[in-house]
Amino acid sequence: MAKTIKTTYKSAGVDIQYAEKLIEGAKKKIKETFRPEVLSEIGGFSGLFKVNTNSYTEPVLVSSTDGVGTKLKLAFASGIHNTVGIDLVAMCVNDVLVTGAEPVFMLDYIAAADLKSIPFENIISGIVEGCKIAGCTLLGGETAEMPGMYKKGEYDLAGFSLGIVEQDRIIDGSSITAEDAVVGLASSGLHSNGFSLMRKVFFSKKKYPLDKFFPELGRPLIEELLEPTRIYVKILQSITKNFDIHGIAHITGGGIPGNLVRILPAGTKAIIDQNSWDIPPIFDLIQREGNVPKDEMWKTFNMGIGMVLIINKEDVESLIEYLTNAGERAFLIGGIRKSNNGIPSVILEGGNM
Repeated sequence: MAKTIKTTYKSAGVDIQYAEKLIEGAKKKIKETFRPEVLSEIGGFSGLFKVNTNSYTEPVLVSSTDGVGTKLKLAFASGIHNTVGIDLVAMCVNDVLVTGAEPVFMLDYIAAADLKSIPFENIISGIVEGCKIAGCTLLGGETAEMPGMYKKGEYDLAGFSLGIVEQDRIIDGSSITAEDAVVGLASSGLHSNGFSLMRKVFFSKKKYPLDKFFPELGRPLIEELLEPTRIYVKILQSITKNFDIHGIAHITGGGIPGNLVRILPAGTKAIIDQNSWDIPPIFDLIQREGNVPKDEMWKTFNMGIGMVLIINKEDVESLIEYLTNAGERAFLIGGIRKSNNGIPSVILEGGNM
């Protein structure tokens, strides 16, 4: 008589016990991010976080969610997995920051066909590092095995962040007026946007190896491309305490034109001088190697500016001096003017790319 083979969840490709062991092994590392407001332990159905009512009169919760996108493809190809977690945190908390909020916790979502085939500890290490830089707690998350959804050895990352801001301190762009100035904070490179276009240029069309060395970069291509997205928490919290900031835009997919316009009130436009900062070499390389049109570059990449601040023009000199003293690279990149048709817009002027 033939022996009947039992079908189990594990035989279908989902090993719950292994997932539990991974989380148990990561607990100590994750707890390093815990703030005093955390009331729960790792592994529950949800995370508990107490709002410190002594710190706020009218606290407003601010939330954001994002992922790392196709930058993950480079992690798969290179075997470098300890930085994409920083990107995940950055893409979420930077969006929360633009309202003037303090990011207080993160949730992560890691999905793979088989958890045994991915470098889970390295991924978590990056997320933990990002949370430490941002000063927020990794409060919880979800780890999912989904056989048939992903290639073996590949995974997806998504995140959710929550911040708190005093209601009368919310920055939403409503106080922006014509004659305000636009100040840019330097990015660390591509951050986590435009990677589909970049990969097509370098790896589909040109067939360059990951370790291709370009003299203008001063390092192998893969190191430049996997440079983590900047987390602007500390500097922006400092700025908003010391200056009256009228608006903040996180420059992600869509570039400066597509993101700055999101905070402009009706009746205004932003004029950006493309010659007012040195565009990092990586963007020149992409444009040159792929013959990418100028307008396509500007609406896809951050072009070296990761955050944009709008402030009264009389405070610009003090702000840039403050930022420079803090070790930031900051530039006066334009100004706000009245819009003839009343519709907010961003106008790019100058530039030789």
